[in-house]
Amino acid sequence: MTMLAPVTHIVPLTKVRRARLLPTNGRVLVKVGQSVIASDVVAETRLQNKHALVDVQRALNLTSAAETREVIDRKLGERIQEDDVIAETGRLFRRVVRAPVSGIIVTITGGQVLIETDQPPYRLKAGLDGDVIEVLPEQGVLIETNGALLQGVWGNGKISQGVLVNITKTSGDELTPSKMDVSMRGAIAIGGWCGRPESLEIAAQLPLRGLILGSMLPGLVPVAEKMDFPIIVLDGFGQIPMNNIAYDLLNTNVQRNIALNAAPFNSFTGARPEAVISLPAPAENSPEVDVYKAGQTIRVLSAPYSGQVGILSEVLPGLTRLENGLRAEAGLVRLADNKQITLPLANLDILQ
Repeated sequence: MTMLAPVTHIVPLTKVRRARLLPTNGRVLVKVGQSVIASDVVAETRLQNKHALVDVQRALNLTSAAETREVIDRKLGERIQEDDVIAETGRLFRRVVRAPVSGIIVTITGGQVLIETDQPPYRLKAGLDGDVIEVLPEQGVLIETNGALLQGVWGNGKISQGVLVNITKTSGDELTPSKMDVSMRGAIAIGGWCGRPESLEIAAQLPLRGLILGSMLPGLVPVAEKMDFPIIVLDGFGQIPMNNIAYDLLNTNVQRNIALNAAPFNSFTGARPEAVISLPAPAENSPEVDVYKAGQTIRVLSAPYSGQVGILSEVLPGLTRLENGLRAEAGLVRLADNKQITLPLANLDILQ
């Protein structure tokens, strides 16, 4: 029996239906039939408050809790702002303890002050442009649209939408600061691969509303996670050109509005970073899983062919002994340069 294969959607037209759910029960802000864009807030909730403990006695090097209580200038239930003075000594060399966060003082005991921090409400964004087709009371919504869909392998968790622009000449171009200028302000940009932190910093200064990359050096992940705009990596980490199917699809939709939901990949929920270009044409659903069959377009997930796209020529019967000595379900893959190689099916995903 052939193993089930993961499907990465890179399709010019399909029906996209997404459930957008709150982490805890809350309030839904939209109605069935309402049109939304990716950055619209569709529901909100209050998350559990966090606390900060300030050890005033230790900070001021006092000998007892009673002595500490005399220098604490705040009362139980009082609201304070970050950097407000909590306690101070009245000696010649004045020393103070300041609040590390804003919030409400909920406990003063044993020379310590406990602050319940101010937590802004959690606001759930739509994540794509479309229509609300169902409201799940206190939980979230179902949103549907027709259009082009491109799914990636990594995202920095941000959501936005904007007009798509291409700042590269080929799918393998490096994204560099010199390729970006103020004419791209507020746009979603296509890049080949990114290897410099300053490229992301310039994108933030313009600012761009989003970035779609073929690949990125692994060391840039902490920088990308701090950006306020969504970043989606389609093919992997390193200096991998964007696969030609995705690059061509994006290039043919330049100047259209595109929505980016750079959700981190989650194999348990099925969530993954994706870009959606809403189109008016009718479309059918695409399957989330399939079985490997000859003739399918696949992408290689392992070195030395990472990110390359080819055609699955044949699914080999039974288990095949690989070069490393292991036996696994495998297939013959013909790459774009017409080279044919044998790869384990577990190292392939279907582009559909």
